[in-house]
Amino acid sequence: MRKSCAGDSSARTPLSLAASIAVLLALAAPGASASTSDFGSTVGVASATVAWRADQLAITVPNSASLGSGTAGSTLSASLGTVTVIDSRSGNPIWTATVASTDFTTGAPVQTITKANVSYWSGSTTASSGGGIRTPGQPTAAQKVTLTAPATAFSGRKVIGIANSTSWEPTLVVTIPAAAAAGTYTGTITHSVA
Repeated sequence: MRKSCAGDSSARTPLSLAASIAVLLALAAPGASASTSDFGSTVGVASATVAWRADQLAITVPNSASLGSGTAGSTLSASLGTVTVIDSRSGNPIWTATVASTDFTTGAPVQTITKANVSYWSGSTTASSGGGIRTPGQPTAAQKVTLTAPATAFSGRKVIGIANSTSWEPTLVVTIPAAAAAGTYTGTITHSVA
């Protein structure tokens, strides 16, 4: 975990904390079936950022995720793992977690699957502690959103005087263009909270 200064305890400006996850998907040549072992493995590094002040708001994500493998023209859907927001600030402030994506790229020359082909849905709360209100951004797959622009992943409000945590396991859905070249594609999914 890395710490960053967001002001002293007397500062009350909104925090924006971010954590990113490297995501991979393997794409086979046309007419071939793909398996994860065909492309080896790559591990991306993510970091959680924690406010350096008396009343903290933090978000954490897994280090990396693999969407598995597929072929051009198919769709891949996989869990990114657990995302957790911990709110130990004073009072009962609200928080909103947002999610954003980069394009997915591979090889030289660089081939791209644009973020217009990347969708996200949060699902419901998978674990929580402390009281408060928790609202998923996209409770079901039918409500998934395309990540061409940042989207709300989850939001909440804690009870006065009680720290709380909220966890969810979002799903990423990637539609692979029919003309996509074979290779291992990597992209970054960033969750932030403020």
